[in-house]
Amino acid sequence: MALQVRVAPSKVVLQNLLTCLILFYTVYYVSLSMCCLTLQVYELDVLAPFDFKTNPSWHDTNYKVLLFSTEVTYFVCGLLFVLVVEEWVWDYAISVTILHVAITSTGSGLISMICGGQTLAYCLFKDNFIYPDLDNF
Repeated sequence: MALQVRVAPSKVVLQNLLTCLILFYTVYYVSLSMCCLTLQVYELDVLAPFDFKTNPSWHDTNYKVLLFSTEVTYFVCGLLFVLVVEEWVWDYAISVTILHVAITSTGSGLISMICGGQTLAYCLFKDNFIYPDLDNF
């Protein structure tokens, strides 16, 4: 009796990952809105999942909104990912979490480093710039 694992083509995996990521942020903003209405918080930044300025305190209503909406999002997405990826929920949950952490921690710093460095490299070495050959990739 051999263990057989069916591996999805990479295009399907990326499509499912994008679907799960969009689903994650949609559920997050819906739960954030509902928590804001429930706890009567009327001023919260649109970039709430990327908020690092709120101090963790049970007396701070903004912190409670962020915490509850995050926990509700992870629970609901665990249930909804089943509709998208069937039995590979754990894999996509880990991937979405890693992407979420990467997006929230890198932000504009990474984008400015890539764009600035690549632009400078192109300007300095435009006569000898190496373009990758993707035909045989």
